[in-house]
Amino acid sequence: MWDATTALVVGEDRALLYDTGATLREGAAIRAQAQALMGGRRVTHIALSHPHFDHVLGTAAFSGTEVYGAVGVDTVLTGGRDALRGDAVRHGVAEADAVEATDVLVVPHHLVCGEWTLELGGRQVLLANVGPGHSGHDLAVLVPGSREVVLCGDLVEESGDPQAGSDAVPSQWPAALDRLLELGGEDALYVPGHGAVVGAGFVRAQRDELARRFGVS
Repeated sequence: MWDATTALVVGEDRALLYDTGATLREGAAIRAQAQALMGGRRVTHIALSHPHFDHVLGTAAFSGTEVYGAVGVDTVLTGGRDALRGDAVRHGVAEADAVEATDVLVVPHHLVCGEWTLELGGRQVLLANVGPGHSGHDLAVLVPGSREVVLCGDLVEESGDPQAGSDAVPSQWPAALDRLLELGGEDALYVPGHGAVVGAGFVRAQRDELARRFGVS
């Protein structure tokens, strides 16, 4: 209901999921879709773009996975369960579903400070801590290939204006988008946290608009 994006990157013997949905039910549906795409294989790695409910509350539906997040996101999730639950309910998640998901909330096992390369079997991906910006802990993923793909999380939004909540760091958000553009380059595909895939021009225009909105260069 939030037009949130998840992404699946598949290697020969491992698979990375980027974000897990807003409830355990949604996470289970994503798990089933991923397994269907992979002929019954399971997700082995998860990267969480940032610690907002619509991107992390489905993680417990993926047992046995290795979970990655930007450094510091563990503290936010551990100490902020009540706030996460309340935010989910305010945005339309049924209270029972929000309670269920936050009771079994998964905190990342691996914290990315700079960059972290994951080997998925014949395919590598780069996890990059590019924040803060949309939140205090924004993690992007670069998927190399004949055309680079950058998974942006909510640093980029296509289906509406970028949302800046209380944990946003507006003064550093434009710089985070500059880092995304450095990762992918001019010809890359950029996958927003909400909405359709965009190109570098869209990311650059959103960067300039955020700089104007928040009065930073």
